[in-house]
Amino acid sequence: MTEVLTAKPPATGGSTPADDRPAARSRRGWITALFLLPALVLLGALVVYPIGWTVVRSLFGAQGFTHFVGLSNYGSVFSDHQTLTAIKNNAIWVVVAPTIATGLGLIFAVMTERIRFATAFKLVIFMPMAISMLAAGIIFRLVYDQDPTKGVANAVAVGIHDTFSSASHYPGAHPRPINHQLTGPAAGPFTTPPLAVSSRPVNLPLVGATPDDLKGASQAAGPRSCPGGHLCGTVWMDFKPGGGTPNAIDPGEKGLSGLRVNLLSGTKVIAHATTSKDGTYTLPAPATSGPVRVQLAASNFTAPYAGVNWLGPTLVTWSIIGSYIWMWTGFAMVLIAAGLAGIPRELMEAARVDGANEWQVFRRITVPALAPVLGVVLVTLMINVLKVFDLVYIIAPGASQQSANVLALQLYLSSFGGGNNQGIGSALGLLLLVLVLPAMYVNIRRFRKENAR
Repeated sequence: MTEVLTAKPPATGGSTPADDRPAARSRRGWITALFLLPALVLLGALVVYPIGWTVVRSLFGAQGFTHFVGLSNYGSVFSDHQTLTAIKNNAIWVVVAPTIATGLGLIFAVMTERIRFATAFKLVIFMPMAISMLAAGIIFRLVYDQDPTKGVANAVAVGIHDTFSSASHYPGAHPRPINHQLTGPAAGPFTTPPLAVSSRPVNLPLVGATPDDLKGASQAAGPRSCPGGHLCGTVWMDFKPGGGTPNAIDPGEKGLSGLRVNLLSGTKVIAHATTSKDGTYTLPAPATSGPVRVQLAASNFTAPYAGVNWLGPTLVTWSIIGSYIWMWTGFAMVLIAAGLAGIPRELMEAARVDGANEWQVFRRITVPALAPVLGVVLVTLMINVLKVFDLVYIIAPGASQQSANVLALQLYLSSFGGGNNQGIGSALGLLLLVLVLPAMYVNIRRFRKENAR
């Protein structure tokens, strides 16, 4: 007997599955909408409504909604010098800060795979992210302080400078205004009138040296005869507490040691000497028979190096960018390190077996494999720097705040910081939104491509 197996025909009647009923689909839709409603309300209240209100407000003047000005606020934005400076600075921020932060993050991420204390290294680099922008601004305002005893940056700059260039002995010292023996500009050099060589000493009195400059100084030497054919004399601090005779060496007045004394023939230095502890000097006999002049070199009186004006108009933007990179390099490093962990190690080992050195492995394999991660980090930081406000507002002093101006700061200043024109501020806010949108679009497209893989 042969059994014939036949498929049972599908039922033509009866009800559809419960999940396919229109009522069930409608119920699922309502449940989904109910769960999404709180998020939609928040999105509308915190994003959609402020954007709409800003668009409307940008069409009105400083007086409020009673004074319609149309698009004139936008014309004012692009013709205002402060706003143009802010746009220029924002362009510098967008190009420089994300690029350097991403590059350093890449270098540090690769380093963490090759050092033994990788965890501690990551912690140190990422730690600035735990500090708020306000706190970081206060920290770097102190770091960039002009006084080398307070500002770390200038302390380092002064230390390096003084290592290769010694400071002057008596900064600020100068002759008395009534002294016709020495003349010259305020910071030197100071020169005598033409002199004939004789045994009479050429004494050079100065004032203006500080007590700290005179610590350990000896009593200035009194009158003496010069060796035959030589020029000699004493350089001293012509000041005695409680009185004294001007242009005369009194008891208690100190000799100025270590000063360079030049002998001039015309404008040419033909000899020089250095003053001893009691302020005396002896210049060799000049080869010329004509008159000569004695000069105290300007290097004796130059003010000590005070460091770099980090927060001046020229460097303030770059200094603030440096503080931003200090904060956000850790963020870039962590994301790039996560991407680096996902690269198959077989690719790198195969390249090394084929004879590639470490630089070639890094350039031909590591960087291309990390390209999606590097793109996300770079675009994210670009969006972030377009909105930078706190660091600029805190670090830049009032005198150079305009030189460091950015769009977010200009928006605040126009609306609330003295401008009191929320129409201009709203126009600036929309300009900032328009500048951020392309970067957001690139990020969204990248995320969609990643999800589609």
